[in-house]
Amino acid sequence: MEIAFVFGRLVFSILANVYQKKLSQHPLHPFFMVATSYVVLSVLALPFVPVVHAASLPQAFWGNVLLAAVLDVGGWMFMVMSLAKTDLSVFGPLNAYKVVISMLLAIVFLGEVPTLQGFAGVAIIVVGSFFLMPANGQREANRMLLLLKERGVQARFLSILLFSIGTLFLKNAVTDGGPLATLVFWSLLGLPLVMLANLLFIPASVKESTKTSLSHLPTIASIGVMIFIMQYCTLVLLSHMLVAYTLALFQMSMVLQVLVGYQVFKEKDILRKLIAAIVMMLGSLLVISA
Repeated sequence: MEIAFVFGRLVFSILANVYQKKLSQHPLHPFFMVATSYVVLSVLALPFVPVVHAASLPQAFWGNVLLAAVLDVGGWMFMVMSLAKTDLSVFGPLNAYKVVISMLLAIVFLGEVPTLQGFAGVAIIVVGSFFLMPANGQREANRMLLLLKERGVQARFLSILLFSIGTLFLKNAVTDGGPLATLVFWSLLGLPLVMLANLLFIPASVKESTKTSLSHLPTIASIGVMIFIMQYCTLVLLSHMLVAYTLALFQMSMVLQVLVGYQVFKEKDILRKLIAAIVMMLGSLLVISA
């Protein structure tokens, strides 16, 4: 049964990314796009409020779900910004750095010392990402530096960091309240947070983006539904404590996103990026199994 949730998470995550990237090609600010997704998430979550019995949820649940909502709103905002500025075939493989960041967080907050296998996996990920940038002319010796200078790549790393920390609180919330209650209040608490972020950071873009969004309502609704299903799958997997197993299978999405980038968006240099994605996937699996 768990494998169905893993592949459900994979499929709906990739589909949501494709639709988000397509939507970003219109004059819609990435932060506003995230806000529209949270509107849909909240509409979907509201009918479940009477079912989850909020009054019976422990106090620890509310603190964890609030912190997860804050971090994930930021994660989504930077993630969609990255999608708008980066090829999907580059965006996808960068997901390998999630295990690197998780390892660094474990070192800093848990005092864990990685094994040699873990360090080897990180080295392989770095080598793989080196090949995400083309090797022509001046770029040959500076591909990694050029990759890190890309605004879309920087936004992707920020999103991965925020999501990685947020997962710790999501896991605690799921333990205290279950997947459905966590999904419902994660969605509802995220809406005012993302609305506030839009008013603070892009007040001039909100009006124009609102007008533009009216002609894309079916796409916006589809993205919200996909994220809702994807997040539920993620929370069910967290509730079963299958974190390492889940992370390992999630790495498949790197290769799939490269192929989707080529098929849907006609992105170039796919063979090189596919090789990079496979190398990075192997590196991340090495870290996870360490």
